[in-house]
Amino acid sequence: MSFVNVPDVFIGSTDDGHTFVVLNRPIRGANRMLTGAGFTARRINDRTVYLLPPTTAEEVNERAGIAMYGLLAHTPDVVDLSWTTQGNPQDAQPEPSISFTLTSTSFSVTATTEVARLLLEHHGFARSADDTSYQPAMPLGMPHLLGAVVRTQAHARSYGITVHVELGIPTPDAIPAPSPRPSAAGPGRPGAGPAPRRSR
Repeated sequence: MSFVNVPDVFIGSTDDGHTFVVLNRPIRGANRMLTGAGFTARRINDRTVYLLPPTTAEEVNERAGIAMYGLLAHTPDVVDLSWTTQGNPQDAQPEPSISFTLTSTSFSVTATTEVARLLLEHHGFARSADDTSYQPAMPLGMPHLLGAVVRTQAHARSYGITVHVELGIPTPDAIPAPSPRPSAAGPGRPGAGPAPRRSR
């Protein structure tokens, strides 16, 4: 399972500077809200993905903000880990104080300042054995780990600490497929067979 598939709405960035939105449950009017904000709907890996091409951070921020405002009226479960709203993809970016690597197969976080390191420790991250990165101090499931990243990012930005989240998605075509939906009654599960009939 990918982190992209955890919340109702996930907003992220690909390595080549696209901003994307995926919906993990049906939301009434979402297509109208997103396309109205300038996103283009594309079918990628068996899911509808809403895309903004690489452009200025100001434009992405405005368009994503319009979309988020509408979506938040239907669900509070919206996660935004995009970096394209913070800096222009075409410009060289300064090294962030906190860098998350958050992919389907790996997780790590690094800090370049003492304040950033203290903030990570405040949110439950501990230094690795080789002292080069941080990991959760306690094992966390994917939803709780994603929540820790979101809280850390929000806290850091409130203090002006720069944060970058690397999702390991090089282009829109690599955006993960949706998680398979559990079947209502699979083989070997209670209720899988026909209900017994009562004799008269």
